[in-house]
Amino acid sequence: MTVRNILDRCGVAPLNVELGVVSLEAPPADEVRERIRSMLEEYGFELLDDSRMRCVEQIRVGVIEYVRSPELQERMNMSGYLQEKCHREYSFLSKLFTEVRGMTVERFGILQKVELAKELLFYGEMTVSEIADRLHYSSTAHLSAQFKSVTGLSPTQFRNMKNRSLTSIDRI
Repeated sequence: MTVRNILDRCGVAPLNVELGVVSLEAPPADEVRERIRSMLEEYGFELLDDSRMRCVEQIRVGVIEYVRSPELQERMNMSGYLQEKCHREYSFLSKLFTEVRGMTVERFGILQKVELAKELLFYGEMTVSEIADRLHYSSTAHLSAQFKSVTGLSPTQFRNMKNRSLTSIDRI
């Protein structure tokens, strides 16, 4: 909504606005592009006009979509989903993401899964075992081990903390 409002204020009518992607009929003039860039930065967004950076953003968004969609996880693995979404070989996507972000796609996926596990623990509506099933872990022990390696706490310790906090998804 924020991106759409910024584009409207700059006199640009988008064809489509999705998480991380805006489709335009034609590229805006340079001065309009710079105004959009400036306004986006005021809200903590950035304009990605390098094709490599756009691809990395597409991978990032794809991992988030995959981790948060049990239906996708039941149909295919993450590498297959990213290949389908980005229309590139996974080996290319993986290498590019690691080069630009300084971590592997797999590590980013683990961080996303742990963050989702934290959300589910935070709201307390599911057991650790149910969360492990929901996130397609092979066992509760596997979830617990990954959770502890990322946060330094077991899922139960996190759930019982008084001052626990969640990381905003755009900060991961």
